[in-house]
Amino acid sequence: MKVTAIILAGGKNRRFGRSKLLETIGGKNLLECAIERLRPLADRILIVTAQEQQGLPIISHAEIIADLYPGKGPLGGIYTGLLAAQSSHCVVVACDMPFLSTELLRYMIELSPGFDAVIPRLEEGMREPLHAVYSRNCLGIMKTQLEHDQLEVYSILDLLRVRYVELVECQRLDPQLLSFFNINYPSDMDKAVALAAKGRC
Repeated sequence: MKVTAIILAGGKNRRFGRSKLLETIGGKNLLECAIERLRPLADRILIVTAQEQQGLPIISHAEIIADLYPGKGPLGGIYTGLLAAQSSHCVVVACDMPFLSTELLRYMIELSPGFDAVIPRLEEGMREPLHAVYSRNCLGIMKTQLEHDQLEVYSILDLLRVRYVELVECQRLDPQLLSFFNINYPSDMDKAVALAAKGRC
């Protein structure tokens, strides 16, 4: 099943100290790393970004769209992407996850029929709603939450039919769980560059 891929790229980068969208790892910027992993899965790739970041250079194989709910966090970005999508289900990832596993995401897509969301659940019940598959059936619930300023993505999960992908399932396809490595600080870039040197990106 082909889907739309949504890359959330509207963060304010407070912890990183500067825009990280075009930081490079292994000769590719973060957006290119994500797009490379998503292209085998998706008919369309949408990059949802804040209005002030609309000056991004043209990114091959992707469309850049402005967040309809600027300043309201990832939930607004997910809603924006789902609304623009034409497929019934969408893969949603954050822009700062350079080591996505195409195989794990494909498995999650295969699980998605009959569910509103498919979300990894790792150790100690840690859920990963920014590495997920969402159905467009979520749009109504998300819009209600946004209009009531209930912006925490976790807050909608109890309102959805969710298929959780447990730790053992994730490890079967991504043994080191590098899909969930994300870049928040400059030191994380150093780690990512070292991993890329080992052929991860």
